Amino acid sequence: MTAHPERQYLDLMRRIWNEGDERTDRTGIGTRSVFGAMLRFDLAGGAMPLITTKRVYWKTATREMLWFLTGETNIRPLVLQGVKIWNEWPHARYVRETGEDIALDDFVQRIAEDESFAQRWGDLGPVYGKQWVDWPTFRYRKDGLYEPGEGINQVAQVVESLRTNPGSRRHIIEGWNVAEIDRMALPPCHKSYQFHVAGNRLNCALYQRSCDVALGLPFNLWSGALLQRMIAQQVDLEPGEFVWMGGDTHLYLNHEHLVTEQLAREPQGRPRLEIVRRPETIFDYRIEDFEVHGYAPLGAIRAPVAV
Repeated sequence: MTAHPERQYLDLMRRIWNEGDERTDRTGIGTRSVFGAMLRFDLAGGAMPLITTKRVYWKTATREMLWFLTGETNIRPLVLQGVKIWNEWPHARYVRETGEDIALDDFVQRIAEDESFAQRWGDLGPVYGKQWVDWPTFRYRKDGLYEPGEGINQVAQVVESLRTNPGSRRHIIEGWNVAEIDRMALPPCHKSYQFHVAGNRLNCALYQRSCDVALGLPFNLWSGALLQRMIAQQVDLEPGEFVWMGGDTHLYLNHEHLVTEQLAREPQGRPRLEIVRRPETIFDYRIEDFEVHGYAPLGAIRAPVAV
């Protein structure tokens, strides 16, 4: 009997906790880290790398992916959908810049209720979606100055190149815009996606420069495979292999209780994703288009997010 694909994730978690280099990190919390990890998942038959040894809120991750594809950088659309995963960064900036010691929940409530407040304080800078669908360009003018040019929609370009030139080695979506890193609330962690056509199957490799294995990676695995599935549908290919590669792949020292509990659990079943509608473009999917079958995870394990 073949090993459950989730074993790869659990084995990586165990290796990091037992063998990882203990390091001081940006957040001040500290991590145990390994460098250069790889996980591989075959998406044939609707299979998805949806972690079952704790509950992963896949609809939240899906809403985030759909938000990326709009090019939006303000948290308000997520807040209005009850998605909380980006709230800590603008809240921390607000407290730092204003000196007002407002509770996170109260800050988020103001984002939801006050559009002008959200416009001022809810923006994350040119994060993921902005780079994916509106990478900035500049034109050189005759007077020697530069002016903004038309943004590059990398996602649309990849979909078109997969249709017209499937053998290309340039099917890439890149988030690491060096010129704009300092303006981002958080530089892109899942930074580079490359797609590869083999026969009638679409493969995807995701490189992640920095990965919180306990809290972040379950979302990243789902989201990367989801994007692959959506693009495969749009270009009339079957989903192939999803390959995840991590640079600094770590566990936070204050997540010991999560690690201990999760490693004591066994994977549960093999979840499948059904995309019930094929929209006109990659940018027209809705949350209702996705149904997960066979997902019966063990309970959530709560742990603090490092900001």
